[in-house]
Amino acid sequence: MKKLLLSLTILGLSSSALASCPDYMNHDLRKLHSKETVNLCETHAGKPMLIVNTASHCGFTGQFEGLEALYKQYKDRGFEVVGFASDSFKQEDDSEEKAAEVCFVNYGVTFTMMAPTPVRGDDVNPVFKYLNEKTSNPSWNFNKYLVNAEGEVLEKWGSMTRPDDKDLIAAIEAVL
Repeated sequence: MKKLLLSLTILGLSSSALASCPDYMNHDLRKLHSKETVNLCETHAGKPMLIVNTASHCGFTGQFEGLEALYKQYKDRGFEVVGFASDSFKQEDDSEEKAAEVCFVNYGVTFTMMAPTPVRGDDVNPVFKYLNEKTSNPSWNFNKYLVNAEGEVLEKWGSMTRPDDKDLIAAIEAVL
C-alpha cells in the first residue's frame, strides 16, 4: 500500500484518487509486447477514459488512427484511452510482436495498450468482466466504453461507431 501511495504521489494523484478507484481497475495487467505491467488505479485513477477492445487484423483496425487522435486531442485535459488487445473474435495476430507493430508502428498509438486478453467468456479479464456486467459483452472488436473519473460506465458504443462520431465526442466533452 505504501508503494502504491508513493506511486500516486509521484504521479500527482492523491490518496483519495486511490480510495475512489473501483476494484475492477485495481489489477496488474501486462502492457502489449512488454514485461511491464499497468495498474489502472495507479496510472488512470481519477481520470475519465475510453476503454476499447481491439484486434490487429479486423475490418475496424483502422480505428486505431481515430482513437489516437482522440487521445492526443483530450489527454491534456486528463482523458485517457486504454486499448485491450484481444483474440476473443479470432482477429488478433498470433504474434504479440506483430500485433504491437500494427498498433505502434502502423498507427502510431501512444495510448496505453494491454497485452492480448479475453474480453468475454469464462476467462474474461477483470476490467471487461465489470464492463460486461454493467453493459453487455462486446459483440465484436472495437467496442468503446466511456468511463467517468470515478470509474462508472457511462455509455457503450459498438464497432460501427467511429472514434470521430459526433455523439461519442459529445459524451467525452461532457465527461471532461
